[in-house]
Amino acid sequence: MKECFIEKRFKDSTLEVVAICEGILRDYAAQGYQITLRQLYYQCIAHDVLPDSWIDPKTGSKNVQKNYHRLGSIVNNARVAGLLDWAVMVDLGRSTKRNSHWDSTFDALDSIAEQFRIEKWENQPVHVEVMCEKQAAEGILLPVCRELDVPFTSNKGYPSQSYIYQRGRTLGHLWQGGKEIVVIYFGDHDPSGLDMDRDLGVRLNMFGRVDDYEITIDRLALTSAQIKKYNPPPNPVKFTDSRADGYTVLHGHESWELDALDPAVLANLCRSAILQHRDEDLWDEAVEKEDDMRGELRKLADNAL
Repeated sequence: MKECFIEKRFKDSTLEVVAICEGILRDYAAQGYQITLRQLYYQCIAHDVLPDSWIDPKTGSKNVQKNYHRLGSIVNNARVAGLLDWAVMVDLGRSTKRNSHWDSTFDALDSIAEQFRIEKWENQPVHVEVMCEKQAAEGILLPVCRELDVPFTSNKGYPSQSYIYQRGRTLGHLWQGGKEIVVIYFGDHDPSGLDMDRDLGVRLNMFGRVDDYEITIDRLALTSAQIKKYNPPPNPVKFTDSRADGYTVLHGHESWELDALDPAVLANLCRSAILQHRDEDLWDEAVEKEDDMRGELRKLADNAL
């Protein structure tokens, strides 16, 4: 919904940028995606829709940090002035927690029935979960994981030792129980981004006490092949990264962020990778069982009226 809080006047050139952003946001909202400011920025860069006056004279590129901040300022002003919808962009780094409440026993039971899920992967031979370096991609990948009932983790870079210890122990128990373990991973194509899934695999297998690296890390994106296929906008390599020298030997002086891929591409990659590991007959049996149990809860809710 658009809401005006402050009256503002904009230059015609600024209104053109606002119109471009509105079109991109509207398109992704129609597909069911909520995107971050950084994802919006990269879509503007990828489609080269920002004004030529934004070209940086030093680099000859529009993809520079000052333009990210410039776009952020325009978007913020446009939102408070009622020109952009508040609902189609998200800030995934901040949220407010509160207890759930109900007005009646019926409402409580009805809510339980609506949210009721069984572990539909319990009888599957493979345990699948998704991990992502960037929290910004959560708005794209989490809905897919919820739909397909697999765990999702936003690692926010290199995950803490405490978290990986707990996750490794959990996955180790599943492996010891006979499960094949696959972690589908999404990360940047830059010096540290290409190292994070390696580090993740080493620590998960160590803490899970799993032999021969049986916890598989499947790096789904971002890959060199995807960079060639989708041609996302590059960034210069950060030479403050201790891994930069090794990276440039293999990949040159450009790096690429996961956020630069089209959200629909990320979602489709995630969905396809998960479904490759799912036994459909076992899945259908679990869905039928879940539906029957949810029906029982709905009967309890109806009796509470």
